[in-house]
Formats: sequence, C-alpha cells, structure tokens
Amino acid sequence: MVGLKEELLKSIWHAFTALDLDRSGKVSKSQLKVLSHNLCTVLNVPHDPVALEEHFRDDDEGPVSNQGYMPYLNKFILEKVQGNFDKVEFNRMCWTLCAKKNLSKSPLLISDEDAFKVWVIFNFLSEDKYPLIIVPEEIEYLLKKLTEAMGAGWQQEQFDHYKIALNTSREGLSAWELIDLIGSGQFSKGMDRQTVSMAINEVFNELILDVLKQGYMLKKGHKRKNWTERWFVLKPNIISYYVSEDLKDKKGDIILDGNCCVEALPDKDGKKCLFLIKCLDKSFEISASDKKKKQEWIQAIQTTVNLLRVGSPPPHKEARQKRKELRQKLLAEQEELERQMKELQTANENKQKELETVRKQLEAAAARAAEEEKKRLQTQVELQDRFSLELEREKMVRQKMEEQVAQKSSELEQYLQRVRELEEMYKQLQEALEDEKQARQDEETVRKLQARLLEEESAKRAELEKWHLQQQQTIQMTEAEKQELENQRMIKEQALQVAMQQLEQLELERKEALEQYEEVKKKLETAANKTKSWKDKVAHHEGLIRLIEPGSKNPHLITNWGPAAFTEAELKQRQKSWKGKKATSE
Repeated sequence: MVGLKEELLKSIWHAFTALDLDRSGKVSKSQLKVLSHNLCTVLNVPHDPVALEEHFRDDDEGPVSNQGYMPYLNKFILEKVQGNFDKVEFNRMCWTLCAKKNLSKSPLLISDEDAFKVWVIFNFLSEDKYPLIIVPEEIEYLLKKLTEAMGAGWQQEQFDHYKIALNTSREGLSAWELIDLIGSGQFSKGMDRQTVSMAINEVFNELILDVLKQGYMLKKGHKRKNWTERWFVLKPNIISYYVSEDLKDKKGDIILDGNCCVEALPDKDGKKCLFLIKCLDKSFEISASDKKKKQEWIQAIQTTVNLLRVGSPPPHKEARQKRKELRQKLLAEQEELERQMKELQTANENKQKELETVRKQLEAAAARAAEEEKKRLQTQVELQDRFSLELEREKMVRQKMEEQVAQKSSELEQYLQRVRELEEMYKQLQEALEDEKQARQDEETVRKLQARLLEEESAKRAELEKWHLQQQQTIQMTEAEKQELENQRMIKEQALQVAMQQLEQLELERKEALEQYEEVKKKLETAANKTKSWKDKVAHHEGLIRLIEPGSKNPHLITNWGPAAFTEAELKQRQKSWKGKKATSE
C-alpha cells in the first residue's frame, strides 16, 4: 500500500498545485472541498461530510493552508483506499484539473489523449521528491521504449548531446516539459502521428496498465468445444480475453497463481501451434498464429507464473526500482567521494602549510648560511690584506738589506776577484733564504686552505647525512603520503646530487691543494739544499773571508782602504795560522 500511496500522491500533487490561490496566497476552501469530493468519488472512498466540515474550519491550521491539507488527505482519503478503483479514471480526473493550466499552447505532434498517457507515465517514472521531475536516465529509458515500439533505431549520440545540454542547466524535466519534448518530434523524426500514438499507447499499457503481452489467438470452448478468435491481454496475475482489441466486450479471465503451468501441445484437429494453460479448477487450450508467437506466449506466461511464485513485482516495476536503487547508490558513492575529496583537500592544505613552514625554515637557514659565508669571505679578505701588508714590509726590509749589500759590495769592489765571487755566493744565499721563506709561507697558506676545505667537506658530509636521514624518514611514511611527498623527495634528491657534486669539487680542490703543498715542500727542500751547499762553500773558504756581520763593540782596525772587516784578536789568530802553514810548507 505504501507504493500505491506514493503513486496516488504524485497525481494529486499535480491537481493540488494547479488550484488557484486567493489574495492571501492560500487555496480557497471551496476548491479543496471539490478536490476532496472528487478524490473520494474516483477512489471509492466513503464520504464523511462531518469530518470534512470539521477539518475545513476557518483557521490557519486547517487544510486551507498547504501544511494542513496533507494530514487530512492521508487520514481521511488515502488511508481508506482499498485498491478497488479505476486507476485510469483517477489519473484522468487529476489530469483534467491540471492540464488546462499547465499544458503548452504551442501545437504538438501528439493528441491530448497521448499527452495524458505521457503525463501518467511521467508520474510512474519520476523521482519520489517534490517538485516532481524525471531524471535524464529515466528520460532515456522512456525514449528507448517509444523508439523500440515505433520500430525505429535509437539515436544514442543525439540523446547524449541533449543530456549534456540538460545537465548543465537542471537536474531533470517536469511533466509538461516531457510532454513538449515527445510532442516536438525531436526523437521521432520521420514517424507519423499514428505511429507515435501507437507507441505511446503500447508503453502506457506496459508501464501503467501492467500489460505484459497482448494479441489475437484462438481459444477452445469448454462446452461447445469450438475454436473462437479472442484478443488476449496478459497481466501480472490474470489473462483476460475479449471479442476485439477495443476491450469493450470482455468474455472471461484466466486467474494465474503459483500453481499454474503452461506446456506445449502437439498439433491436432487441424489446429497448429497449440499450448495448454493448467490452473487448479480448469485448463485452457489455445492456438497461436505461428510458432514464434506460440513460444513468446509460453515464455511470457511461464515468466509471470514464476514471478507469482517468488512474490516479485512485474519486470518493469522491478527494473524501475533497481534503477532508483542504483541512482541512490551512485549518489551515496558520489557524496562519499566528495567527502573524501574534501578530506583530501583539507589534508593537502595542511601539507601545503607544513611545506610552506619548511620552505621558510630552509630560506632562513640559507640566509644564515649566506651571512656566515659573507663573514668568512670578509675574514679571508682581511687575512689577505694583512698578508699583503706583511709582504710589503718584508719587501721593504729586503730592499734595505739589498741596499746595504750593494753598499758593502761597492766597498768590496777593491778586493780581489775571490771576494767578488764570495759576494755573489752571498747573494745566492740570500735568494735561497728568500725562497725558503716564501716556500714556508706558501706551505702555511696551503695548510690553511686544506684545513678550510676539510671543514667544508665535514659540513657537507653532515648535511648529506641529515638529508639522507630525512629521506629515510620520508620513505617510512604511509603509502598515501608517499605520493604527495614524491615531488619533495625529487627536489631533495636534486639538492643531494648538487651537494654530491659540490663535495666532489671540494675533493678535487683538496687534491689540488695537496699537490700545491707537495710542490711547495719540494721547493723548500730545494732551497734547503741550496742553503746547505752555500754553507759548505763558505766553510771551504773560511780562511779567506767571512760573512758580513754586524761589527763588535771592540775597536776596529784601520787599513789603507778604510775600516777592516775583522778585529785585532782575529788578525792575530789569522797571523798565527798563516805562520803555522808557512812553517809546514818549508
């Protein structure tokens, strides 16, 4: 009864919304009384004038308001419906009340009777929510049924374009828009009005009147045993047969239940394509026009009996229910998907915020590193300036020493060529000492450079280990986060590759520094060897001349050329040595 009540409410809703409103925006009491009286009449519900007058009192809580009419309708009319009424007559009464006000004034390719049938089909296929609409899936189902009934081919591409245009503007069509769509001939081009009308009538019989199959066949009489042509109509629980297809003269019914069965019979008495319908009280012999019709009727009747056995509704009603359940399931899945998308979007926004925080931290760390690099470069520049000043001082000292040496050289020009050679050796010694000093300074510079490179290498290795640890932690995240952090991992891997390249560059620089250190070390050894060689030569000529050194505080000897290069005690020591050598030679 719940399904019947919902079907009745859809037609009543059309009739109720078509009633005129007064100045206060309410339906007049007289119109509601007329509507209620007509509903009671067509639904075979007993009239209750007392309850009707009591319910229609003059206040805002009664049925004069939109909120007040539904309780009355449910309590006094719909709950009393037993199902013993003419469904077509009920729908025609509701159609009469709403068609004049809502039906399009433009000419249509279908008659008013066909428009009424389309309206009833709309109420059957529409969604169970108000205002009533028919969704694109049900529109496609109805148009396919009509196209099949007309014997035409279904134009799926044309409907897809129409569906796309429809979905962009609204969820579905109203009853009157559906009538305009079918009446416009958009999906029945090339078909005449009679063909379209017959197709609408066939679909109406199947969906609304529950006609599963119909057609002419011969039936054998029970008393006279003669064969008479009848128009048979198969419904979910009954087979009715009439004199003709206008259904005016009904000759009898075959009541179907789960105990009935149908079976084929061999040809006999000149009749072909025979089959037998067995019921509890009697059996019926029927002859179809051909074998195909015979098989179709046997299959249709057997399917109907099977549905009665399991208590299932007719196929078209079961299919409609499955389509609704499928749409509800898809809607629930879509809502769940939207909810999950919102959660993912929220999680993504949180991740974006976290990434933004990490980016700011990295930028701050980079700024600090740049500041430290700037300070390091500044310190390096200061050290270079200090080293340059010291080098200038050493150059000045060297220049002064060279001037002194030049002065001493000018004084020693008067000595023997041997003294000149010793002076030249002295200059070479000075150069060797300067080379040794420069080599030691270069060695110190290389050592500082090597220490700095080692520190930078250590810092890079620590940074690499930190990135490696972050990468390991990232790998341990959940599979869902792994995809979202894939781009971050790629960036870190690129940074890791850049750091590895920098580390390799530092390794090359460290090797170059080691090579420079080896070269300086070799130069230092060469300078030391030169110094040692010069000292040996000086020791060999110790008896001829000595190094120019600062003079002692004792009085100096005076020669014909100026102050002597040695003291009186040294002169005595040398004279004693010469005399010893002379005595030895004699």
